[in-house]
Amino acid sequence: MRAELEAKKKLRNYTIIQAFCDPRVLILITAFFLALTGALGTIYWIPTFVKRLSGVSNQTVTSLLLVPAFLGFAGLLFNGWHSDRTAERHWHAAIPLLGSGLMFALVIVTRHYVPLGILFLLLGSGFLYPYYPAFWAIPTMMLGETAAAATFGLLNSIGQLGGLAGPYMIGFLNDRTQSLAASFGLIALVYVVAGSLILSLRNRDPRGSHSFR
Repeated sequence: MRAELEAKKKLRNYTIIQAFCDPRVLILITAFFLALTGALGTIYWIPTFVKRLSGVSNQTVTSLLLVPAFLGFAGLLFNGWHSDRTAERHWHAAIPLLGSGLMFALVIVTRHYVPLGILFLLLGSGFLYPYYPAFWAIPTMMLGETAAAATFGLLNSIGQLGGLAGPYMIGFLNDRTQSLAASFGLIALVYVVAGSLILSLRNRDPRGSHSFR
């Protein structure tokens, strides 16, 4: 850990203000905001989504919602383990976001075919969560000590605003369009943009052993 910290300092010993102004940090903040816009919007609205798409009972809706919960739990553990094993972060953070975006785009196409629409909705809702372990490892590879700690706080403070924006925007779209297609499109869009932003980060690994991936 000491060697890793010294390697980071050789590249640049960031102050907190310098870290906050770093374009890479701003990209991470934007990506996290967008990801939470989709994630929190989905969490609050998915019972309505499933109910309106399928027309099944409330009990069945509750049972179906166990599917993304189990998928997210298993995927989070596996993706975090595989990211550590391969020492790769960006693809492990971006692929779940891009995959979830694709699933929600497919929901738009298949929403009139109930089994497929529900399948893609549940997959898109569960496939998101594995991005968390790899995403939160990225700031620690760029920054050290107080700069990294402060960046975590800034990421959370601004990113959590997406938790307010997502449910509100989905409710607004549902009221204005009287259709779920616009909401699914919004969720797909924010996930794809968030994943693309994470992939846009191409920096050298501060430890110097290989490229920062």
